[in-house]
Amino acid sequence: METKQKKSFFTKITSWLLAVLIFIVAAIVLFISDSIMTPHSETGLISHIINDLIIAAGCFFIVRENPKSIWYVPLICNALSILASIAEPNFWKSIMCIPICGGWVLSLIVSIIAAQQGKRTQKKYIEA
Repeated sequence: METKQKKSFFTKITSWLLAVLIFIVAAIVLFISDSIMTPHSETGLISHIINDLIIAAGCFFIVRENPKSIWYVPLICNALSILASIAEPNFWKSIMCIPICGGWVLSLIVSIIAAQQGKRTQKKYIEA
């Protein structure tokens, strides 16, 4: 006997597509905020923090709905910064590696927490 709860729209869209959408939104916000903030600060620290928070929130909601997607959602969402770290020869020597790598760690931690919550709620639906 199923409950009469209204399902989220996240359940209708695949996790990888949602991750790509988060990737696109985060990239657009990063570029816009970086172009706005650049005259006021030398580094794009605030822009990368905003980008990391958007990615972490996206990873949380996606992985909570589908806990098995923990293996690829953080990678897809962080693809821009991962590719930038590979392409930039002095990435590990620059000051910007700290907020970018911090964003990677944040998205992984949030994804692990979301997967645990998602498994718990799925278990409740199975038992009910």
